[in-house]
Amino acid sequence: MKFAMMYSCGKDSSLALYRMINEGHTPVALVTTFNEEQGRSWFHGVSEELLISVSESLDIPLIICRCGPDNYSEAIEEGLRKAIQLGAEGCAFGDIDIEDHLEWNKQRCNNAGLSCVLPLWQEDRRALTEELIHGGFKAAIKIVQSDILDKSFLGQTLTTDLVEKITAAGSDPCGENGEYHTFVYDGPIFRKPIQIEFGMTVDFKSHMAIDIRPI
Repeated sequence: MKFAMMYSCGKDSSLALYRMINEGHTPVALVTTFNEEQGRSWFHGVSEELLISVSESLDIPLIICRCGPDNYSEAIEEGLRKAIQLGAEGCAFGDIDIEDHLEWNKQRCNNAGLSCVLPLWQEDRRALTEELIHGGFKAAIKIVQSDILDKSFLGQTLTTDLVEKITAAGSDPCGENGEYHTFVYDGPIFRKPIQIEFGMTVDFKSHMAIDIRPI
């Protein structure tokens, strides 16, 4: 099947993409939502320059859905229709087990005319995180929820030891509830690692984020 990947640049969407490719499916597009006001992707805060670097390293075309909160769903559906023009028959998501996310994903795909695929659905959260790490992916922590994880976690690359520290701090091991978000810069699906550097840390009160830039 030719498919679009709803891609955040984070670990779960990267692992889902990896699974789909290994199962013999062909990615035709990365679909990413982009906050026009902030000039960064929604939720993971990735700059357009870095998104382009990811697309080039994965060798998969990028569809950027530029939107605000009021037209978020509509922008995604428009992006999915663009993916259909590239040959997509379905769209894959990296969600694991939150039912509201599943229903929302299905609705977007249904409205656009695509099948909805969730390669990680209902699997153990910790096991998925460990699969990513042992599979050779490199994921740097980009954002943390301030009341659970402190800023010392920002910029660190996920390891099994770091996941233990994350869990000990009171977080879900894979951050599925929003405790942390990652940026994946290398792994078996990348043609070459994305060379990155870390910038300033910004405190948004409810969460903290570190800037990541391509070198």
